[in-house]
Amino acid sequence: MAAGDPLEPLLQGHPLSSGAVDLAVLAAGIGHAFARPELAIEALTHRSLLDRRPDLKAAYPNGNERLEFLGDRVLSLAMADLLLRRFPQSREGELARRHAELVQAATLAEIAAQAGLARHLMLGESERQAEGATGTVRPTILADAMEALLGAIFLDAGFPAAAACIERLWGERLSSQRAAPRDAKTTLQEWAQARRLPLPDYREVGREGPAHAPAFVVEVTIKGQEPLQGRGPSKREAERQAAAALLTKMGEL
Repeated sequence: MAAGDPLEPLLQGHPLSSGAVDLAVLAAGIGHAFARPELAIEALTHRSLLDRRPDLKAAYPNGNERLEFLGDRVLSLAMADLLLRRFPQSREGELARRHAELVQAATLAEIAAQAGLARHLMLGESERQAEGATGTVRPTILADAMEALLGAIFLDAGFPAAAACIERLWGERLSSQRAAPRDAKTTLQEWAQARRLPLPDYREVGREGPAHAPAFVVEVTIKGQEPLQGRGPSKREAERQAAAALLTKMGEL
């Protein structure tokens, strides 16, 4: 890295916003030491920070979003490969349900929290204030950062390194996932069909959070039941959460 590079203080662990990047601690948490630390910095740079940090905006005009896009695909392929090897007798439908649960945003956020990513994230003032109010980073931000880091590991050391990291971080969940989970939307639909009721109706009723990272709010309605809402980083995830909430209330989940 050239002298005077704007990223140099970050890589030395100097504070940025209210946190600091400690690459050694990061490596211990995720199981990968970066040969190209600038990739780790990009993965940890949230878009909300860029207007206040022109140096980072010049280096990463999209924050960590491009790496998030890449990491999503890396995770999907690596998890599919892991499941094929772990469950050689399982049919496609069962594998698909396992895969959906393991790569969903809620799981990603939990993995990120366990790996200690929150302390390393570089956030703008609005997100820092939200964190201060609740004591936690929003799950959608954690999930996105986890995907971005997986994309960064792929670029840093290739697919085998990224897959090995995923197997380490997700290993306990893979081992404890005895039965294939059932998708909440599918379960609710089957519940309605078994009772000859109209299919569940899902309707977006709002969006929360900043424009660059909205949380969708979806309401599910089914005949004879009180409507319930779910929230998620995508409409599909919000629909799943709404269906799960209704099934839980009815004692079916």
